[in-house]
Amino acid sequence: MAQLRIALAQVNSTVGDLDGNADRIAAWTRRAADAGAHLVAFPEMMLTGYPVEDLALRASFVAASRSALERLARRLADEGLGDLPVVTGHLDRPSVAAAGSGRPGGLPLNAAAWLHGGEVLVRSAKHHLPNYGVFDEYRIFVRGDRLPVVRVHGVDVATVICEDLWQDGGPVGVTNTAGAGLLLAINASPYERDKDDARLGLCAERAREAGCALAYVNMVGGQDELVFDGDSVIVGPDGNPLARAPRFAEHLLVADLALPAADPSTGPGRTPVDAQDGTTITIDRHVLSPGPLPAYPVLPQTVAEPLDDIAEVYAALVLGTRDYVRKNGFRSVVLGLSGGIDSALVATIASDAIGPENVHAVLLPSRYSSEGSVVDAEELVKRQGLNSRIVPIADMVEAFEKHLDLRGLAEENLQARIRANVWMALSNEHGHLVLTGGNKSELATGYSTLYGDSAGGFGPIKDVFKLTVWELARWRNAQAGTDGPLLHPFAHEPIPVAIIEKEPSAELRPGQRDRDTLPEYTVLDPVLTDYVERDMGRDALVAAGHDPALVERAIRLVDLAEYKRRQYPPGPKITPKNFGRDRRLPITNAWREK
Repeated sequence: MAQLRIALAQVNSTVGDLDGNADRIAAWTRRAADAGAHLVAFPEMMLTGYPVEDLALRASFVAASRSALERLARRLADEGLGDLPVVTGHLDRPSVAAAGSGRPGGLPLNAAAWLHGGEVLVRSAKHHLPNYGVFDEYRIFVRGDRLPVVRVHGVDVATVICEDLWQDGGPVGVTNTAGAGLLLAINASPYERDKDDARLGLCAERAREAGCALAYVNMVGGQDELVFDGDSVIVGPDGNPLARAPRFAEHLLVADLALPAADPSTGPGRTPVDAQDGTTITIDRHVLSPGPLPAYPVLPQTVAEPLDDIAEVYAALVLGTRDYVRKNGFRSVVLGLSGGIDSALVATIASDAIGPENVHAVLLPSRYSSEGSVVDAEELVKRQGLNSRIVPIADMVEAFEKHLDLRGLAEENLQARIRANVWMALSNEHGHLVLTGGNKSELATGYSTLYGDSAGGFGPIKDVFKLTVWELARWRNAQAGTDGPLLHPFAHEPIPVAIIEKEPSAELRPGQRDRDTLPEYTVLDPVLTDYVERDMGRDALVAAGHDPALVERAIRLVDLAEYKRRQYPPGPKITPKNFGRDRRLPITNAWREK
């Protein structure tokens, strides 16, 4: 057996920031060198950020990525890090290739590179290109057909990229044939609930299939609607976890591995192999350091404690909000604070994400606002230390009503739209990002006012059903006094209990309650989950035990609200199917479930 100390750099990149991302690679490579690592790996598309979407189709961006990669290799050598092999993801293109029918112009590659000695030693590309859910890589990239195997201190290390683990065949399928001692997978795998267990099971399965240990490094951070949770892991050939990084935080996972020594009779060269998926994969062998290292003392392995389900959801919402604000150049946010549970949770997420001193709450009471709602909102402001102001809207509403004869729903919506005008005016005046307070139950059913409470720049709870909103609020209160990278150390419960316990209401007419318009959330949310996230039709929903009348009502509400959802701001994805990148339905659509 040979020893190898590997470092997995679970770090946060920004799409398009080639220089900034290169700086992060250099800084974390220095950390890995200081930790005595023999190999350091970074996530998929680390140099460009991920996903780059149609930036990949711009020849100028591809060229900039290639130039940045070569500069980075030289920089690492100039800074005394050239002897430490660095594996990183980047955007590439074939050196010599011709465009063909059905292939994207410029032939961009979702690529991995080995940097060593001031040079780009090895280049390869993702073989399996996902074309489901939030991914449309098949439209953007060209498929790779190589499995690089690089010998480092007597250990053959094979490299694959993200989706190559999730699909059978391809480069992972020939890793065993290549005789690799370690399979290294670089990833940008976005978060959704319960995905950590699926990932760990997948890594275990692929390690057993490849017949070697597997090191999985994942990106961390927010990018538009996606949140990357890290959760990098190393498993042995038997699939048992050896080391695991914490979630939702940058981290350098360093582990000493005892791995099979490479067959000295195999040297540099290329060998085509027929893969299980019917393609041909070329094993591309390189040698950096042929012989094993002398025995050295090993470091203790670290396995991070798993998070509870609701804790990981909250962490994803905070990280997604923090990075959207920070990466888009905002320093502060503004939101309407109504005294209701949704705006209370959004304010708390914002406080944890960017600090309460950067959160500006606006209380906008109307003639229908209850005294309790105003008092509860003021209590939340006091507990969290938010910036706040009260802007009564009764006079503004009356000014409109003098010129417009509005009744019923039109009158209710007028109040919501006036409030949105106040938020947007303060945003324009002070440069705040407007946070929107709608939850997934409201988005699904269209229970919101277009250009009113749906207005804003980012929706932190856009993908959170109403029942989960209450769960998150109670959980966050239970963490009072806890200090952590994603939690502000509030001395008291940040959300007044009265807000959590009160019956939800939009307060746009006398005595209004959500249940006057919508079914109870306890029965509505399960139907919405099955219809929206599982794509179950009417008959399947009824067969699953949902009330037929409720099913028909919910389906009608969801289908008619598609045009509203298209105009809603982005928000962090936490479920298997969010409104946005995951679920793409036509607005003009005559099909109805029967």
